[in-house]
Amino acid sequence: MEKLLKNMRVDVNSDIYIKDPFSSDLGKEIVTQSLELIPELGLEHFTFKKLSIRVGCTESAIYRYFENKHKLMLFLTLWYWGYLEQNLVLCTMNIKDPKERLSIAIKILVKGPIYIVNDYIDPVSLKRVLVDESTKAYLTKEVDDDYKNGFFNLYNRLGERIASIILEINPKYEFPKTLVSTVMESSLLQSYYSKHIPSLTDIHPMDNKRVDFFQKLVFKAIENEN
Repeated sequence: MEKLLKNMRVDVNSDIYIKDPFSSDLGKEIVTQSLELIPELGLEHFTFKKLSIRVGCTESAIYRYFENKHKLMLFLTLWYWGYLEQNLVLCTMNIKDPKERLSIAIKILVKGPIYIVNDYIDPVSLKRVLVDESTKAYLTKEVDDDYKNGFFNLYNRLGERIASIILEINPKYEFPKTLVSTVMESSLLQSYYSKHIPSLTDIHPMDNKRVDFFQKLVFKAIENEN
């Protein structure tokens, strides 16, 4: 299993990058150092010039991989959701009970990947970046064009996969995609609140009750609509 996971890769839409960052050692270093520098500076103050100093390359070398920092952030965000989908498939492939599969899906959305063996990106470091920065990847003027270009397919695919499990449990439930996307975003947002604006949440960084909260939220919503 570990060997399989190490060799699995997430296929992010190739129009998001100019050159696949995982195709070279420099590209991998650009991604690795981005995961360290973005949390330090915040996306607003993060630049390719600063990244090039950290990596030890020219600024133009980074532009050979990504057009701008927005595309880099979009790449990282969508890679994460694609990696969660792989985790969900691996964790539920032999489980027939849809309620058990849904419970695992919620746990993965809220806590992050269960399997974190990977030779491309450290998913734990990536999640820390996404908690603070992920909305900046798509709350932009270009979002409509990004959507038309299929940039959000990995995000959509994970949501649809979990929504289909909800419909197995309750085929009459009217809002499966809405419920799933709410959990996908709120799981990160609640972590952000607990870290930066604790007055907006009852769940704090060292608290393990986030999974329980979202489990109850989802299952009660499904059960209450017949």
